[in-house]
Amino acid sequence: MFARYFAIYRIMFRNSLIRDMSFKASFLLWLAVGFLWFLGQIFFVQVIFGQVDRIGDWTKWEVVLLVAVHQLVSELFQAIFFVNLANIPELVRTGKMDSILQLPADSQFLVSVKQFGLDNLLNAGIGLGFALFALAQMRVMPSAGQWLLFGFVLIFGVVAHYCVMFFLVTLSFWIVRAQGVVYGYFNMFNISRFPDVIFTGVFRFVFSWIVPVILVANVPTRVLAHAGVNPWGAIAQLVAVGMVSLVATRLFWLHALKRYSSASS
Repeated sequence: MFARYFAIYRIMFRNSLIRDMSFKASFLLWLAVGFLWFLGQIFFVQVIFGQVDRIGDWTKWEVVLLVAVHQLVSELFQAIFFVNLANIPELVRTGKMDSILQLPADSQFLVSVKQFGLDNLLNAGIGLGFALFALAQMRVMPSAGQWLLFGFVLIFGVVAHYCVMFFLVTLSFWIVRAQGVVYGYFNMFNISRFPDVIFTGVFRFVFSWIVPVILVANVPTRVLAHAGVNPWGAIAQLVAVGMVSLVATRLFWLHALKRYSSASS
């Protein structure tokens, strides 16, 4: 079963690469836009730390590391999932979901990974490069175990983004046009580049448990940079939210399919 789906994904991945290379100017333009947007965030950090020495327990280079990790998580999410999920409302509205449901493969898998963004993957590499630079400025050398744990929680950060957005686009089975909700979340997950200490009370609860955007970058960053802080509670929270969200989105998708009326009906 795994080998079959891996083969399907490999074909879709190859087709995406061919498409991107067929429009090189557009590919390079979006790559440049992503890079400049990231530099703008770094400049914003420089402006803030021109006025203060710390934000809670976060130093300047720790915040730079957080922004870089946010870039890594968000670009990986966009590379693998974003365009596909954003297209689901249109598939439902036009009845093109029919062709997806007729294919001999799981429909959630097909609508989630049909296209891949190579430019986003390269921008994720830029985020990783800045993360290494920030660690060097902090004179922090994570151990092999920390890097493995970082990779593990990074995956769950991408999963958390996927689950929240997939849940929102699945509402398109009830809402005629759900694009506004989709792009609203796309803007909201930029919250994850801010240090978790600035969130308190009800906002911290909402953005940690219901819409866990402050976990997806903060937890991986603390794994690398805060060796003196026990990260296991936050890691367990991120994993728990990710697993529960995966199950919830799967059940919600199956329920939504029962409501779908095909274009031929």
